[in-house]
Amino acid sequence: MLERLRRFSAMDADARGIFLRAAVLLPVISVSLKMRGFGATQEFLLRSFPIAPQTSQQDSIHVVDDRKRTELTSRMVNAAIGHVWRASTCLEKSLALWWLLGRQGIACEVRIGARKQGGKFEAHAWLERDGVAINEAQQEHRHYAAFDAAFPLRSSEPS
Repeated sequence: MLERLRRFSAMDADARGIFLRAAVLLPVISVSLKMRGFGATQEFLLRSFPIAPQTSQQDSIHVVDDRKRTELTSRMVNAAIGHVWRASTCLEKSLALWWLLGRQGIACEVRIGARKQGGKFEAHAWLERDGVAINEAQQEHRHYAAFDAAFPLRSSEPS
């Protein structure tokens, strides 16, 4: 326990903040998905916790490019899953990462795919940015047929 606390304290403030937000967000998303479903959960996230507008790096306090910010956020979501909310599904993880990146002005899309394996229907969710999968080290998404429509940040769509 003390070793974990030391490691947490040694992280920079941005990483700690992202980790803590992910640790709180994952159980909220899990309960919402179970009780309200995907669309209502996505709408709830957008209404309750607004997405930040896109900002230029010159306007940012911490000048970090999107790729590094995406990698840090992905690592912190994975760490929150590993230490706090181990039962997370790929959809919960994807929605948490989608929201956390959106809060940083990094637009991405939730993708959902399906397959039939051994006579059993399976689904998988992941994020894409500019057509590239985010946080898919094992390239698991390649084993699923993605639905044609992605689920973008709705706040970026015209009203």
